[in-house]
Amino acid sequence: MNVEEEVGRLKEEIKHKRLTTSWIIMQVTFGVLFNDDRCANIFEALVGTLRAAKKRKFLTYDGELLLQGVHDNVEIILKPEATASDAAVKS
Repeated sequence: MNVEEEVGRLKEEIKHKRLTTSWIIMQVTFGVLFNDDRCANIFEALVGTLRAAKKRKFLTYDGELLLQGVHDNVEIILKPEATASDAAVKS
């Protein structure tokens, strides 16, 4: 699986496990993702996938490297995706 596919799957998992009921702000803690059996089966290197998604500006979180236990309460926020109308306004 390539990085783009992994990042796409990560985005879907965050949407399913989000802490808020808002469709605008979707966030989850690192501990929730790391300790989830489904995520453990999907992502061989969750931390690497998170870093790749952050680098591509799909999500944000504090720090560079997340470690289990130490960073379980760090919030991972999925950035809203641009819509077609947003793209038209920028043009």
